[in-house]
Amino acid sequence: MPDLLRRRIAASLAMLSTAPMASWAASPIGSAVVDVRRHGARGNGVANDTRAFQQAIDALPAAGGTVQVPAGDYLIDPTVGVQLRSRMHLAMSPGTRLLAKPNAAERAYVLNAHRVSDVTISGGRIIGERSAHKGITGEWGHGLMIRAAERVNVRDLHISHCWGDGISIGGAKVGAAFVPSRDVTIERVVCADNRRQGLTIGRSRRVRVFDSEFIDTGGTAPGAGIDVEPDEGDIADDILIARCTVRGNRGAGIQLYKRVSDATVRECLIEHNRGHGILTLGASDCLIEDNRIRENVLGGVGVRPGTRGLVIARNEFDDNGPTGSSPQAKRSGGKRHVTIAERTERISVAADNRYLD
Repeated sequence: MPDLLRRRIAASLAMLSTAPMASWAASPIGSAVVDVRRHGARGNGVANDTRAFQQAIDALPAAGGTVQVPAGDYLIDPTVGVQLRSRMHLAMSPGTRLLAKPNAAERAYVLNAHRVSDVTISGGRIIGERSAHKGITGEWGHGLMIRAAERVNVRDLHISHCWGDGISIGGAKVGAAFVPSRDVTIERVVCADNRRQGLTIGRSRRVRVFDSEFIDTGGTAPGAGIDVEPDEGDIADDILIARCTVRGNRGAGIQLYKRVSDATVRECLIEHNRGHGILTLGASDCLIEDNRIRENVLGGVGVRPGTRGLVIARNEFDDNGPTGSSPQAKRSGGKRHVTIAERTERISVAADNRYLD
């Protein structure tokens, strides 16, 4: 391992080991508490509660506060969406379900955090409308959209059955410039059975994903559990994915895909994905360590052209690669744990990785 990269990784890990596991330093929000029921939300799964949610959010004073959502089934129109504001906490009870109203739109979001700061979203469920979607095009029907936002914390939330992503984090064009999202934390979240990705991390800086599950994604490409893939014009930098379960996705478990730098995947269980457990392409100065990577169909870790400065250390690999009765599968023998393509640089596969098969 090159000394410069070794020092950078050591410094990064030392910082992470002492950093708080949850929120970034956020501006305090006000003490006001608003209940969506007092603004007309019915929570019966039939009445359209989108407007009532928006009225409750808009009723917060300038100092912000908490919007409470009691247990119930709240029908939300994603073509309108619920627009979050700065300095607020959307506090849903464990029995809260936000049900996406079926629509034919290519782009529609149940919750939208656009150019806001100091936002917390906690509790409850978002249930998308992929099985009742009225169109056949588009891939951007997300449960939660975070764009050009700062200091956003999402915790204890379950998101499923979305036409697009469970959660999408990225930037937005402001004037002539792209503004990334910064300081976003995802913790104790489950994204299950979404159509495009469980979680997309696009144009962003300092994203932390802890103790979460990204499972059974599939229906349109890429179909990854987590896809770190910024659009052209910006990067995704300083990403940590730790102690997560990434299982049963139709594409890769985790992708680090173009214009990604300083990403770490550590202490995760990555298994039964139809693509690679982890796929890197065009990523730089990344670390994959202390993960259990097993029974992924295309292989454990696939390192593709343009990847530079990747360290793979202390992982446990088991039964990755094609298996079955075909001659090709027999030749592979299920032992495709790490594959490194041409046109890669400074790839370190440490001797302390363990191979169980």
